[in-house]
Amino acid sequence: MLGEQGLARVSTQSPSEILSVSALAHSVRDLLERRYPLLWVAGEISNFTVAKSGHAYFVLKDEHAQVRCVMFRQRQQNLEWTPRDGMQIEVQALVSLYEPRGDFQLNVETMRRAGLGALFEAFLKLRDKLEKEGLFKAETKRALPSLPRAIGVITSRDAAALRDVLTTLARRNPSIDVVVFPVQVQGEGASEKIACALKIAGRLGGCDVILLVRGGGSIEDLWAFNEESVARAIRACPIPVVTGIGHETDFTIADFVADRRAPTPTAAAELVSPERAGLLEGISRLTASLALRVRQELERRMLHVDQLASRLVHPEARLRAQSELLGQLRLRLGQAAGRISSERRWEVVRLLHRAQARLPNTDKLLATSLQLAARLRAATHATLERAGSACARRIADLSHLDPAAVLERGYSVVRDGSGRIVLRGGSLAAGDLLDITFAEGGAHARVERSR
Repeated sequence: MLGEQGLARVSTQSPSEILSVSALAHSVRDLLERRYPLLWVAGEISNFTVAKSGHAYFVLKDEHAQVRCVMFRQRQQNLEWTPRDGMQIEVQALVSLYEPRGDFQLNVETMRRAGLGALFEAFLKLRDKLEKEGLFKAETKRALPSLPRAIGVITSRDAAALRDVLTTLARRNPSIDVVVFPVQVQGEGASEKIACALKIAGRLGGCDVILLVRGGGSIEDLWAFNEESVARAIRACPIPVVTGIGHETDFTIADFVADRRAPTPTAAAELVSPERAGLLEGISRLTASLALRVRQELERRMLHVDQLASRLVHPEARLRAQSELLGQLRLRLGQAAGRISSERRWEVVRLLHRAQARLPNTDKLLATSLQLAARLRAATHATLERAGSACARRIADLSHLDPAAVLERGYSVVRDGSGRIVLRGGSLAAGDLLDITFAEGGAHARVERSR
């Protein structure tokens, strides 16, 4: 164990260089730790005990040899499983010597059950294969429904994961239907049964999303979710699949292929179920916002109607204005006619005087004057006729606005008990007396109801 150089040195040392037991043990320990760095050793557990200090002590053996092992508390507490006698394990350890007793031992850093190395290699190989095929690409992931009507759950019937999922869904949104597809989730044949359940759920339809869940466990317990058949069944399923397998630190091939991965079954249920209280609150906010918008739009339109109504002129007021305009036009017409006649007469007189002054032939001038007078009368008459025609047209236009003409077309004038004209039905109350004027005659009425 000391090696050839160490044996040679011991055998040639002088009596004055004799080693103490402690020095020898220390030298051997130093030699072992330098010669054998961290390495993996496989064997069977025997005499496994955990001391009050928290350190674990056991013997690792095979058919021909055995070695004492120690796993200190901080390492032993990180184990997610409990070692037992008879288990085949693999340890990563430092070779050392316990000097107080001179015992050769292994200081264990990591412990795993035998065969996990091969499982991990198979895991990596399948992961790389499926990744190259594009099964993990983000663009292949399907969106989850925001308001699922039904959720499918694939897990063991007796699993705590199923209880956690059902409790969570009932708490968050009891209106969602849940369809359970019970299936074996570990052990021989589990992967084929999981793949079959995925196919059945996809073929039956009715579910908007599927939860593939199970509780925590060792890598062997979760291995069914690392099988290629399960991965391809997830990808082939027409319904989005969410995984919630094991604990947050556990990753399986199914997690990589699924449309979404949740760290636990409970988290998976929360991921696909919108909370009912939140939905109701959102609906209330939207309802209040809609009511506010409707009220604002109604007020805006009512204001617009009031503005339009303020621009309308009552027929009586409009008729009075047109009548006044007609009177003004008649007055201006009369004034214009008189002014034209006067101006024409003075023009004739002026021309006569000029003619008499310039021409000695009085008879000729007189004849010319008479012709001019005749032309003046004709022009005056034509002007008066045109003005009369324009006035007649104005009167005809105004006649359409005459209340009597309006009544002739089938309308009536309704006045209340005070004699005011009624414009809106909303201003009346049941029992009010009304006076109704028609084109011919009138009538009294009493209001039964208004609208």
